[in-house]
Amino acid sequence: MHISVQNTSVRIAYVGGGSLNWAISLMGDLASDSRLAAEVRLFDTDFEAACRNAEIGKRFASVSAGEPAKYSAHKEISEALDGADLVVISILPGAFEDMAQDVGIPASFGVPQAVGDTVGPGGLFRALRAAPMMMDIARAIRLFAPDAFVCNLTNPMSVCTGALYAAYPEIKAWGECHEVTKIRRQVAWIANREAGKSVFDHRQVQVRVKGINHFTFVDQMALAGQDMMPAYRAFASEFERSGWLQVEAGKTPEHDRYFGTRNLVSFDLFRRFGIPAAAGDRHLAEFLPVRDYLNDPESWGFALTPVSYRIKDRKEKLSKVTKLVDGTTAPIVTRSDESLLDQIVALSTGVPFVSNVNLPNIGQIDGLPLGHIVETNAIFDGTGMSPVCAGSLPEGLNAIMCDHATRQSELISALNNEDAAQIFALFQSDPLVRDLPLEKMREMFDQMRSATAPWLPDYLRKAA
Repeated sequence: MHISVQNTSVRIAYVGGGSLNWAISLMGDLASDSRLAAEVRLFDTDFEAACRNAEIGKRFASVSAGEPAKYSAHKEISEALDGADLVVISILPGAFEDMAQDVGIPASFGVPQAVGDTVGPGGLFRALRAAPMMMDIARAIRLFAPDAFVCNLTNPMSVCTGALYAAYPEIKAWGECHEVTKIRRQVAWIANREAGKSVFDHRQVQVRVKGINHFTFVDQMALAGQDMMPAYRAFASEFERSGWLQVEAGKTPEHDRYFGTRNLVSFDLFRRFGIPAAAGDRHLAEFLPVRDYLNDPESWGFALTPVSYRIKDRKEKLSKVTKLVDGTTAPIVTRSDESLLDQIVALSTGVPFVSNVNLPNIGQIDGLPLGHIVETNAIFDGTGMSPVCAGSLPEGLNAIMCDHATRQSELISALNNEDAAQIFALFQSDPLVRDLPLEKMREMFDQMRSATAPWLPDYLRKAA
């Protein structure tokens, strides 16, 4: 039965509303859709950036397919949160220069990282900057919008989402990540090749997701009522040596080089554990020791993304949005690949929608710590988010997953209790670091702590 829904009112508070990425994406999605009548309140510590985005939002609203969304910028988080139905969080913990240190310092010790935002030394220090901020945001939500649903878009996803729950256990939050789109696109490509024409897109592909963010796997996949696992198995076997190049449509060759992948890590993990990997190779590789993939990324078909490219990309995005504000260019309304809009619609209207998200483990994945943030499918409707049972992981894979999940949970606990004494032990136990001599671990840790000290709370600047 099809239920028609149109112009449903929703009040959205956007924390990090000066974003050049996620916020602009949401504006385009809202403009392309007719199901919501949205009021979007933008809060950012950079008030001018929030004001700029409010003007951009109005440009998108002027060409909206449905009821135009209303945008406003706010200097105080309390103003944005007051009475909100939904809160979106996308913050940059620190600056790109800090990300450069997250990657550059470990590299000087022989620890390469492709991304450095989830696990490994870079992921941990990004968490040290981000998690205290997330806890402050959660406390503000508890005060000013205690009943709101909350979507976190900030990495490291597992730790940041867990930090929200640590500071406000009753929060109704989930973490949203688009990495699983990659395997959905692969499955759609397999089906279209078989059909001899473009019939399917990734939104029609159903997968059962299990894992932790950026280290996700699927053990069921279907399209148009057909089990696609046999076809995927043949696809992986066909391309396990040559690789299957996957890039984002419409991007530059430079972007393709740093963000594209040949999926060779994914295929290798499938061979090793018997279950397809759903995330991109750049992320997957960082959960394993350096010797597995990161010591020779080129041969595995991916690149280490330099922060210099991210800085260049940000400048280009800023130039584009400036032209949007002054009217030099017109907003182009297209639906993004993100699921956030559909999740908001489901929560606002009650029409169910299934999506992979990050939620506390209440038993949806056997063998991983209860309470830890895990990634599975969940059903969104008027009652909230209900995780779908995904069963267990293969034994060897579960051991790797458990190691990371336990470390992330202990990090959240240490930060929530302001217990700096645990931080170095967690740092040195990561697979990317643990094979180094102790004195090198300590030297790396001290250099990274010093480099990012301005963004850390006092108790973390002195972490033992």
